[in-house]
Amino acid sequence: MIAKELRVSVRSVERWRRAWREGGTEALRSAGPANSPTITGAQFAVLEEELGKGPSAHGFDDERWTLARVQVVIRRRLRVSVSVATVWRLLKRHGWSWQTPARRALERDEHAVELWKKEVWPRVKGSRPSPGPGSSSRTKPDSP
Repeated sequence: MIAKELRVSVRSVERWRRAWREGGTEALRSAGPANSPTITGAQFAVLEEELGKGPSAHGFDDERWTLARVQVVIRRRLRVSVSVATVWRLLKRHGWSWQTPARRALERDEHAVELWKKEVWPRVKGSRPSPGPGSSSRTKPDSP
């Protein structure tokens, strides 16, 4: 009945009871989350130093840091395995935030973009057929 009320297995209740008999209420105290790797302040300082070197210093093709790339650096340099979600929480806790590019791509051709906006887009935009009688895109049925 206790197991059902707590929505746990009977085996868990038996284990807790045995621990309580052998060590009292202190034996029931939580030891924290299981298998939760922590990164110390000193380790995070090392990580920040590594991130400061840039992604290319760690073998990545471009200069973008992603959570997955930071995860790889943590695993390689600190020898700690953490999830991508944990990487995000770790960075956020230490004041890091996500960033977006502040400028347009170097490959962008402004003349080609303007030409496309003036000549191609009006044709694409205007080429949609208007809904006719019996069209499935109509929202109201014909009234008698």
